[in-house]
Amino acid sequence: MSVENPAEGQAPEAAAAAPVQQQQAVQVEVDDHHVTASYSNFCRVTGSPEELIIDFGLNPQPVGIPSKPIPVTQRVIVNYFTAKRLLHALSLSVQRHEAVFGVLETDIQKRLKPGLRG
Repeated sequence: MSVENPAEGQAPEAAAAAPVQQQQAVQVEVDDHHVTASYSNFCRVTGSPEELIIDFGLNPQPVGIPSKPIPVTQRVIVNYFTAKRLLHALSLSVQRHEAVFGVLETDIQKRLKPGLRG
């Protein structure tokens, strides 16, 4: 992987300041050998002054108010620093997706075809 040096071709003072201003992309190795993937169409966020609790589950009745409790199958607890980094990463990912495929409508009533609304 090559990284261009934006300080090349600048005055010595500017070239010396460039490394301080330039952010390095760091590659972190991840071992996902034992990961278990699951699908979720529901999440609930609660928290305390120190951390956020994010519950994920599968809502078998995605339209209207569920008649039965939604089973929570995964819980992720993060501090607010990690939550802010996650917010940024998710925001960038959704922006890229919408740039290619169009705006995502989160209101399911607006996504339903007129004949299917009840």
